[in-house]
Amino acid sequence: MARYSSLPKNWLVHYGELVGFWRRKGKEIADAEDAMQDAALALLEKGNQAIIDPRAYMMRSASNGLINRYRRSKIVEFFSLDDLCEGEHPVVHSTESDVYAKELEAALLAALSQLPLKCQQVYIYHRLEEWSHTEVAAHMGLSKSMVEKYMNRALRHLAEQLHHFSPQ
Repeated sequence: MARYSSLPKNWLVHYGELVGFWRRKGKEIADAEDAMQDAALALLEKGNQAIIDPRAYMMRSASNGLINRYRRSKIVEFFSLDDLCEGEHPVVHSTESDVYAKELEAALLAALSQLPLKCQQVYIYHRLEEWSHTEVAAHMGLSKSMVEKYMNRALRHLAEQLHHFSPQ
């Protein structure tokens, strides 16, 4: 505890001020408090000599903490159907799911048709035919790097066009 005694006591003033700042910004107060506690703990562990401006340090540290929490909350875990056991496959037979699947298929085809032909071909060979980038490159007479660029372009475009079909 002796290590913490040399710290100025005014860092606690910054804590209250910055939690209030995050509250006014409309952030979830529990997340803001958690991020500020993490920042305060890091400040205490580093000691006074390592931090020139405790307020700025806590503000940046809490901001980074909130960004990390937001990113983690937006991660959606996907599994290949091939990786699931037979009993775990999602099976829904309803008119609604059939309509949804047809809408998704139509939207995918429409989005693919907006891409240049080579992007379409790369996407189809790689994702639907399950060819490796090397195989696609050899078949199309392209470099592997170019295949990767076409694939990235196709994936970005499809993500933009089909975002409303992704789970919320």
